[in-house]
Amino acid sequence: MSDLKSVVRTIPDYPKPGVMFRDITTLLGDARSFRRAVDELVQPWAGSKVDKVAGIEARGFILGGAVAHQLSAGFVPIRKKGKLPHTTVRIAYSLEYGLDEMEVHADAIHPGERVILIDDLIATGGTAEGAVKLMRQIGAEVVAACFIIDLPDLGGADKLRAMNVPVRTLMTFDGH
Repeated sequence: MSDLKSVVRTIPDYPKPGVMFRDITTLLGDARSFRRAVDELVQPWAGSKVDKVAGIEARGFILGGAVAHQLSAGFVPIRKKGKLPHTTVRIAYSLEYGLDEMEVHADAIHPGERVILIDDLIATGGTAEGAVKLMRQIGAEVVAACFIIDLPDLGGADKLRAMNVPVRTLMTFDGH
């Protein structure tokens, strides 16, 4: 994966001093890298039964849509509070700097459906943990959570594993 890692742009001190922002827009903009990343995310589940792919707003929409297409699965957007037009189910989750809420349409996932969660990066895991709880609340069987980047020093992937959710990442970066 080292060649994929080289395509990710690092922006120092964004959004605040001391943070190294890992920007995947450079990976998404490179057709070969984007295709390879999607193929690598799909590979463990090719040929298995996956009903839906749930993507976390916003980069999870891009990746999740591509993964859902490859798996012939439906796509479910997980959005910030107030962005979906129909009846929703909502959950509050912790961020490094407070609380936020996310929601999904109440009828987006049917009980027992096998779902893969997708986002670009896992850091502290608060958003992904909230998304897993939200999907389970409406009856999903969360098969796995997949991310392009893991920041293992922040422990998010371990939080998901503690919830019995297998985690797949394509690369890691030390630090924040």
